[in-house]
Amino acid sequence: MKLLIWIGITVGGALGGWLGAMLDHGNYMGAWSILLGGVGSIAGLWAGYTYAKNYLG
Repeated sequence: MKLLIWIGITVGGALGGWLGAMLDHGNYMGAWSILLGGVGSIAGLWAGYTYAKNYLG
């Protein structure tokens, strides 16, 4: 269960940071990148937990 949560946090944070950087013209340390990276991490945590709970018992 922990592994899936960490994978969700990592992938969600990376995708959120990437999307934020694209909104901020390639600036990976910009406000959008940091904000969307945090939102993506929280969404990944939720997705990893939900997947583990529903499919792994």
